[in-house]
Amino acid sequence: MDIFAPDFLSGLLAIILLDLVLAGDNAIVIAMAASRLPPALQKKAVFWGIFGAVAVRFVLTAVVVHLLKLPGLMLIGGLLLLPIAWKLLHQESDKDPDVSAGKTFWSALRTIIIADALMGMDNVLAIAGASKGHLSLVVIGLLISVPLVVWGSTLILRLIERFPIIMYIGAGAIAFTAGRMVSGDRWVSDWFALHSGTQYALDVLLVAGICGGSWWQSRRRNKARNETR
Repeated sequence: MDIFAPDFLSGLLAIILLDLVLAGDNAIVIAMAASRLPPALQKKAVFWGIFGAVAVRFVLTAVVVHLLKLPGLMLIGGLLLLPIAWKLLHQESDKDPDVSAGKTFWSALRTIIIADALMGMDNVLAIAGASKGHLSLVVIGLLISVPLVVWGSTLILRLIERFPIIMYIGAGAIAFTAGRMVSGDRWVSDWFALHSGTQYALDVLLVAGICGGSWWQSRRRNKARNETR
């Protein structure tokens, strides 16, 4: 695959964006899991924890990329992404992930890898869909985005707090990926190919439904809070 082709570059940018938006909680989990270790071991636990987490995530993504080639699973995967996109815009800030800090190097390492694998399933599904079956996109995307997430997590969180539109862009990217997964599934791809424009209509409907619906609900909620004061 030509790395300078528009499809490759757009897919790579989508994967990096999805990783940055979805993996903020994972960076917090890594810090929490290593918080009780001596300072000398914290950096070591974080480094090897990240290494193990990336390896596990790559394996999971490779498996999902392969499974999504089966008829019907792209359709199911696309539908599963929609609640992930909606939840991204409705996170409760007062709820912290239930992660116990490890008291030894190996317990912290185990916690980091297991917690990242469990919390990163949304990343795996979204990235597998955005990669369009190309594992090279997954590898390059992980190599670029993981260091950004880990070492720049504080900056990313501050940017999201200052510019909430970043979350809407990320949710829109997930909804767009979901639409392309649905329309690209073997069960329905022929129907979308026969009906010109329906694929783009689905993309617009899902992005507008997730982002617009979330914005409208947040506005109603804020209005109700102001009225009760």
